[in-house]
Amino acid sequence: MTAGSGGGEAAGRCRCTAGPEGQDCCFLHEFGHEFRMGGFDWDLLTGRMVMDDGALNVFDMDPADYDGDPATLGSRVLPDEARRLDALVAQALKDGSERYGAYFRIRTRAGVQRWTHTQGVVRREPDGRPVRIVGIVRDASEELSESAARLGLDEGRRRRTSVVEGMTAALAHARTVQDIIGLLNDSQGLEHFGAASLVMGLMESGRIHLVAEGPDGAFVPGTRFTRVDEPYPMSEVIRTLRPRFIESPEDFAESYPLLWPHISGLGITSAAYLPLIAQARPIGALGLLYSDRTGFSPDERNLLVALGSSIAQSLQRAVLYEQEHDLAEGLQQAMLPRRIPDVPGAQIAVRYRSARLGRDIGGDWYDLIPLPGGRFGAVIGDVQGHDTHAAAVMGQLRIVLRAYAAEGHTPATVMARASVFLHELDTDRFATCTYAEADPATGLVQIVRAGHVDPMIQDRDGTAHRLPVEGGLPLGLSAEFGRLDYPVTAVELDPGRTLMLYTDGLVEKPGADLDEGLQWLSSLVKRGPRDLDQLADHLCDVVDERGGEDDVAVLLLRRADAHPPQTGGRLQQHVGQNDPEALRSARHMIRAAVRAWGAGERSDEIELVADELVTNALMHTDGGAIVTLRMLAGPDRRLRVEVEDRSSALPRRRKAGDAGVSGRGLLLVDRISDLWGVEPRGGGKCVWCEFVTERPPEWTPDRSGELTGEWTGLL
Repeated sequence: MTAGSGGGEAAGRCRCTAGPEGQDCCFLHEFGHEFRMGGFDWDLLTGRMVMDDGALNVFDMDPADYDGDPATLGSRVLPDEARRLDALVAQALKDGSERYGAYFRIRTRAGVQRWTHTQGVVRREPDGRPVRIVGIVRDASEELSESAARLGLDEGRRRRTSVVEGMTAALAHARTVQDIIGLLNDSQGLEHFGAASLVMGLMESGRIHLVAEGPDGAFVPGTRFTRVDEPYPMSEVIRTLRPRFIESPEDFAESYPLLWPHISGLGITSAAYLPLIAQARPIGALGLLYSDRTGFSPDERNLLVALGSSIAQSLQRAVLYEQEHDLAEGLQQAMLPRRIPDVPGAQIAVRYRSARLGRDIGGDWYDLIPLPGGRFGAVIGDVQGHDTHAAAVMGQLRIVLRAYAAEGHTPATVMARASVFLHELDTDRFATCTYAEADPATGLVQIVRAGHVDPMIQDRDGTAHRLPVEGGLPLGLSAEFGRLDYPVTAVELDPGRTLMLYTDGLVEKPGADLDEGLQWLSSLVKRGPRDLDQLADHLCDVVDERGGEDDVAVLLLRRADAHPPQTGGRLQQHVGQNDPEALRSARHMIRAAVRAWGAGERSDEIELVADELVTNALMHTDGGAIVTLRMLAGPDRRLRVEVEDRSSALPRRRKAGDAGVSGRGLLLVDRISDLWGVEPRGGGKCVWCEFVTERPPEWTPDRSGELTGEWTGLL
């Protein structure tokens, strides 16, 4: 019916349309207020429901407050009653019914509850499609107060109605199929259903797999896997897509003689088997067995069918979630490093945990990059967004960061070039990142931060504190705004101390600022285990319990203290081309250093190789060279010589000259030094070699007489 009074219209005609069953709308218009009765006209295509003044009076709703949206009436209808009414109307539209009727409770503006009755007629297209509902609502308070039992609104009915409500609320928190199975198997699940026992089977490869049964011990041997064509009630409802209500023990025994002997001892008096249908196809079946009742009323059958539909939708949602989760997890894991290399002189622990709420894929990542000379780069980062695009950008960014670091660029240059790459990638995403280049031998760590959360330091006693690191703009944004100068913060990591890198998902909490999150993390680390791997697990476990909508990546770096640092030093000098005085000074520095540091009988060898490397750099490159000598810590005492130049050309083996001298320099380096190699250094390279000056007792030299090592192919 259309709303509004007919006053003021031409010819005195009421604007209302004909009511259900040809009811006189003018009667409703004139006497609706007196009898607390009114009409409505619900257009199912547009969703608009027009109500006359009498209907609005029944709901104690001011006409000025009603906007034609049925949801506006929700402030009057009790929540439990609204869900029951919605299920009733949905079932009428679904099963082809022409009419429906129901009693329900409303709450007036004064807070008083009263019973109301509605009756509706469904108008359909010739093809059966429902397009409109017209009906009436009336005050039923006096009617029900006199004989509530006569109208079937007893406590038992309300309890059975709450089954759908309780299960729907419980299923709303179930995300996986196992969550739903656990809910059904739980003893409280039977209380929700009001049944003595239950069974549920899911379709798998054309068979029915029994995945839930309750209570424990109710399983019938031989029915774990059954075929759809077998004479079991679950098979029948899946074949026919129709529920099967078994009214009595005699009905059960007669209909299913193979199953009944196995369950007759359970005292079953009736049962309801419901097909679980999602997207018009069966995905399983649910069986509810009762021991305190016989028969099912039409209202009870409707409730159980609605219950089966709710479970089916939850199962379908869970299956889709698990499929998406597996795909997302596989993609995420493919983007992360498969293994973390061992780092002499340091302990490393890494973890990644996907979000427990929302989507399960994002742009968080970690990486560990081996660098020459025992150094390594540690990366933690987070690409904006939680989707496959964020993961794809993360994978590309991780690769270029690794490449720039391996080329020997400084940490600031690595970050700047990565920002330019991301900006030129033609994506709308930016990324935060922290890159730390560490030398376990000296404990020196150089850190660059691009819009990322500050790292933390854990001391040997377990206490942790924030490590302020001056930072720049996130990757991508710094290139867009031309601010590619990233400051470098240098810290010395003492033996036993731990550098903690992580993404913001670890410290960001709803309703709290970042400082509170960092204080929480500091307290958590202090109370946590001292073992590095256990600490990483502990952090992720706490995040899992807390839940959240963001991923978490963690990289923990602890400098080992098994071998205390050896005494020694570090010397460096620049040697310019065509500068004999600088070359003599460098040779003097080398000679003085190897004798002062106790190189012993290897002093002459070290001086010879160092001189050869410096001479080669001056002869075969266009610029000068930087020569560096330093002692390395470890179980054996080693002296390292580095000669850096501005040429990116790697050394190559050349045929010896006629004099038998030229072309033998690299062969000399390989034969005399214990270890040597070449590493890129941004726009140039560094040729280095190491000498063991104090060998452990079990050490024996390996002199094969041939060029060996990973650089042999470059000679």
